[in-house]
Amino acid sequence: ETSWFSNKVTVGDMQKAGGLLVNQYIIPWTSEGVEEGYNGDNRGGYSTLVDVELLDGTHKKILLDCGWNTKWIDECFAREGIDKMLDKKEIDMLYISHEHFDHYWGVESVLKHYPDIPVLIPKGFYKEGLDLLKGANFPVAKVKNDYPHTGKLEVRESGKVHPLFPGAASISFDSAIICRVTGEQGLVFNVKDKGLVAVTGCCHMGIISFLQEIKRRIKGGDKIFGIQGGLHISPFEDWDPQYDDLILALPEYGVEIIGCNHCTGYLTAEKMIKAGLPVVKGTARFKSKKTLFLGNGDVLKFC
Repeated sequence: ETSWFSNKVTVGDMQKAGGLLVNQYIIPWTSEGVEEGYNGDNRGGYSTLVDVELLDGTHKKILLDCGWNTKWIDECFAREGIDKMLDKKEIDMLYISHEHFDHYWGVESVLKHYPDIPVLIPKGFYKEGLDLLKGANFPVAKVKNDYPHTGKLEVRESGKVHPLFPGAASISFDSAIICRVTGEQGLVFNVKDKGLVAVTGCCHMGIISFLQEIKRRIKGGDKIFGIQGGLHISPFEDWDPQYDDLILALPEYGVEIIGCNHCTGYLTAEKMIKAGLPVVKGTARFKSKKTLFLGNGDVLKFC
């Protein structure tokens, strides 16, 4: 959940390199001297294990994103048992929501355990991102992968619904994002007797746009039971009055559980809670800062 430990340092790194549109692979990201960081390192990373029980009682496991700083992600994976699941090939796929540093650059932490894991990415990855998967090293950005991917890679076309397995699908968007990143995809699950659950990485396409696409294109879209993941409303805690419209619009979808985290922003969570939205609070463990939303090591069930 903790993609980075200091907003100020992350924004500063981008600004020093030339601004928010600079290629992320040439930014010298801060890796030492940050008091609240991981051993002084500002780099963290976002990753979520999605465990789906099918109607026949079997399970499908999706690793949604793989973090950033491999030392931090290795520790998180070991703490939660993800490393053992990967070793045993119990995880069915690595699903990358988008190419951003904090969601993708920890891929070595996955591939060292399971080099041939099926990988799903949205259309729009740059050559650098594909090269990283193959084992490239970008010393300026302090990112490398010493375990080349040997399995199947699927690139999902933008603007389409892609079935994954019974009760699960993926929707891809042609989103232009900071740090020269393009394309993002999100997950949708049909929970028996409850409705649909939308699961996001960052949701740069906009949570309302995502929910509208679900309503328009997914069977049962009139009943969205839950949301989990980043909502990308105020990730750097810089509130814009137009965000208030998003808060006001969310209740119209009748969502019963909102498990937001990561780039949602604590200001957003505070405003959603004040507005009476069903935000699930976290435990603020393992360097998560507040209980306002789900954090590192927290578990959320939709059933």
